[in-house]
Amino acid sequence: MNQSRISNLRQKLIDKGFDAILIVKPENQYYLCGFDGEGFLVIGKERNIVFTDFRYVEEAKSKTTGVEIVELKYNISPYEKFAQELISMGVKKIAVEGHYLTLKSYEEMKNFFNGIEIVSTENLVEELRTVKDETELDFIKQAQSITDKTFSHILGYIRPGVSENDIALEIEYFVKKSGADGLAFPTIIASGPRSSLPHGKPTARKLEAGDFLTIDFGAKFNHYCSDMTRTVFLGKLDKEKERMYNIVLDAQKRALEYIKAGVSCKEVDTIAREFIEKKGFGKNFGHSLGHGVGLEVHEGPRLSQKGDGCLLPGMVVTVEPGIYVEGFGGVRIEDLVIVTDDGCINLTQSPKDIICL
Repeated sequence: MNQSRISNLRQKLIDKGFDAILIVKPENQYYLCGFDGEGFLVIGKERNIVFTDFRYVEEAKSKTTGVEIVELKYNISPYEKFAQELISMGVKKIAVEGHYLTLKSYEEMKNFFNGIEIVSTENLVEELRTVKDETELDFIKQAQSITDKTFSHILGYIRPGVSENDIALEIEYFVKKSGADGLAFPTIIASGPRSSLPHGKPTARKLEAGDFLTIDFGAKFNHYCSDMTRTVFLGKLDKEKERMYNIVLDAQKRALEYIKAGVSCKEVDTIAREFIEKKGFGKNFGHSLGHGVGLEVHEGPRLSQKGDGCLLPGMVVTVEPGIYVEGFGGVRIEDLVIVTDDGCINLTQSPKDIICL
């Protein structure tokens, strides 16, 4: 599996005229060779090398395939060691992850890479990661299954007097207890008027009757993420809150029905956005409709007005329209789906009917 991924990347390097690429981003290192410690990965035309220090050498040897392991010494700059190996490999032009490499690292690299042209690139590996294989899909399915199980559990925990922090802690505990590596990202909990914050961090605020409560969380299983959002209500639901919820739900349903391979990412966003605009809440839907999910909870493709390209079979994306009214509250409903040739498979099994607790 790793060899096919490396081969695909190597072909991209050849097509773009590169002799090698330096991988710094941890998720990209893991995707290509299975290494999840601290270090660097170089993919060349014939050799692939993981550079790491003493703390991770044994782990690198046991977890990686198709790569050499070179130990970095504490008294020598890693870029000096890179340069030695690159020169021995005959590298004249190397790609680097310009969106991830720090300026300090780049300057240090220039000091040692004499005679080697350094070119900043973006998303060479991330583009390969957008379409998932069956193993990746299985891990994402298991992560989402844990997320659904956790949501079912947390519904029995929510009541007036419980704080947002209490809910976030219970979610993290239950996710790990259910077999996940941990959370896919810091849980978003926003209640009452705070629910108008799309990415509200949990606070000590205690739930009150009449509150909106938005919960956005995910699990990570074998490095792969899930992502889900539900908005529930405490106590009696008034007509305006019910109307807002149903608009978001209908917008999501329309987008889900539209998704299939070949459809442009921008079009999917437009379907939901125009529906919400017609209902008078266009200015209250200020984020994109969705994003890819995999080794990172936010990755390509992007379902937005700036989204490039079309959906492909095997892509995993969120569909998460929302309406946020400052001082009143907000609603977001998010599902995780696999794109197929003729539609999509919804991995999220948690109910979307209005839940009043």
